[in-house]
Amino acid sequence: MSVARITEIIAASDKSFEDAVQKGINRACRTLNKVQGAWVQDQKVTVKDDKIDEYRVTLKVTFVLDD
Repeated sequence: MSVARITEIIAASDKSFEDAVQKGINRACRTLNKVQGAWVQDQKVTVKDDKIDEYRVTLKVTFVLDD
């Protein structure tokens, strides 16, 4: 029987929400073993000079703990 854990991470991109998610997943996979999935809890943008400056996502990443 496996035991999983969920951790929250925040990732950002100057391109898109999708790119922010990909960057967050890539970074999580470098640090956490056995990443199984993730869901986007929140999305937001920062605005500078009347334009979107940065896309930010809050991810809940699920990974299986080692035995």
